[in-house]
Amino acid sequence: MARILVIDDDIGVRALMRVILEDAGHVVVEAPNGRLGIKRYRENPADLVITDMVMPEKDGVEVIVELMEQDTTIKVVAMSGGGRGLEADYNLGIAKDFGAVRTLAKPFSRQQVLQVVKDLLPP
Repeated sequence: MARILVIDDDIGVRALMRVILEDAGHVVVEAPNGRLGIKRYRENPADLVITDMVMPEKDGVEVIVELMEQDTTIKVVAMSGGGRGLEADYNLGIAKDFGAVRTLAKPFSRQQVLQVVKDLLPP
C-alpha cells in the first residue's frame, strides 16, 4: 500500500494514526515535529503527508510550504484541534490556503482518516 508520513508532536495522536493506517495496510513513518518531518520526507518521500498545524520547531504552515517547494505534487493533509489561541477551523483554513489538499479536525474518527486516505491515494 502507500507510505504515509505522520507529523505531530503528540505521541498519542501519532500512535493512533499508526494503528489506523497500518491496520489498513499502509506503511507509516512518524516525526515528532516539523523539522524532523521535512528531514524524513527528504530522505525517503512519502505518498501522503499528514501534519499537525501547531507544533514546536516548525509548524504545519512551514511544513506545507517547505514540502510544496520541494515537490509541487505532494499531497498534504492538515490536522488541528486548535492551539495558540486559535480555533481548529481557523488553523485548517490557513492550511488549505497554503496548499493542504484535505483537513482533519481533532478529534477525528478512524473512518474519517481512512476516507481521506482513500480519496487521495490511488487504489
